[in-house]
Amino acid sequence: MKNINKNRLFLASCLALITTAMTFAIRARLETVFGPEGIGLTLEQIGYAFTPAFFGFTLAMIFGGPLVDFLGIKKITWIAFITHAIGIVWTLMADSMSSLFIATLFVGIGNGMVEAALNPMIASMYSDQKTKMLNRFHVWFPGGIVIGSILGWVVMDVMGLSWQLMVATLFIPLIAYGFLFYGQKIPVTERVQMGISNKKMFSSITNPLFLFMVFCMLLTAASELGTTQRIESLLKTSVDVPLLVLAFINGIMALGRMFAGPVVHKLKPAGMLLFSAIFTFAGLWLLTITTGEMTFAAAAVFAIGVTFFWPTMLGFVAEYLPETGALGLSIMGGAGMFSVSIVLPIMGNLMDNSSPHEALRTMSILPGILIIAFVILNVIMKNKKLTQTA
Repeated sequence: MKNINKNRLFLASCLALITTAMTFAIRARLETVFGPEGIGLTLEQIGYAFTPAFFGFTLAMIFGGPLVDFLGIKKITWIAFITHAIGIVWTLMADSMSSLFIATLFVGIGNGMVEAALNPMIASMYSDQKTKMLNRFHVWFPGGIVIGSILGWVVMDVMGLSWQLMVATLFIPLIAYGFLFYGQKIPVTERVQMGISNKKMFSSITNPLFLFMVFCMLLTAASELGTTQRIESLLKTSVDVPLLVLAFINGIMALGRMFAGPVVHKLKPAGMLLFSAIFTFAGLWLLTITTGEMTFAAAAVFAIGVTFFWPTMLGFVAEYLPETGALGLSIMGGAGMFSVSIVLPIMGNLMDNSSPHEALRTMSILPGILIIAFVILNVIMKNKKLTQTA
């Protein structure tokens, strides 16, 4: 790590993730701009228009993961910057489902490239504190959603300004992270440092434990991001300003991830994931039966649940399956975002034809399955530890 400015690179990474996260919050606010009361798209059409944010993210991570080792982290980071810039400009010009779809695709690719490049970079820079530092890095996903949610509320609801001005605020963190990465020496991935061959890396992704974690990632990401991405429509009959509930949820998540170290030490990754699944299930059910101020209490339970899902899933793979390398982390992130692209139109259909509460009840099935899965994971890890000490 000689001649590598870890602090500057970590700050740049956080700003890149803030850019990614702000797109989620701002897109959630755009649901009303392009929806039935705005341009006139149905909630199901909105769901399809938003899906490229997630399958574009998936494609970027699946292809970007292996390319991180071959092209280097720096080149993938600059691809993220360029596609982010194109996506933001295209969003500003969007006036239909098709143009919104294309804009969202470029943004999704940029978001995926950020994760594909920077998760392995942080795992490489902080090889002895992976789960802790990945949680600290991912503070800025909910943190960025808080920033984007409050900006959206202030710009559009308080000041009554245009949605284009709200979208243009994305240029601030974009330019900042581009400036901080410019001219910096960036480390190689941990797999390259360890000298693990391509053959071993590709064979490692067929490990049953890794495949089990990929399955769980499908459900954890959909539980978290599927719900928060459609918060405007899900809670429009429960509270006056759903975007503030989104900011509230992500504020709790940011605080939780900031102080994740002691929790990681006490529960271990597998224990954290079981804890998260239980609270996520309870939170989703509570959101179906609360209104007004009590919606914030239900949202707090949900937030406690989803706080550690994404970074701990990545941290588990980086810590216990390091031979999967950047590809393993990218497959995990890609699988998570792919699952969200599937549930968004399904949720939209449920809301169009039934009710937001029915959509929330359906989503609660996912953490219900995860509770069982993570009980199994804890048993696997306990037996593995006993085998190693025997």
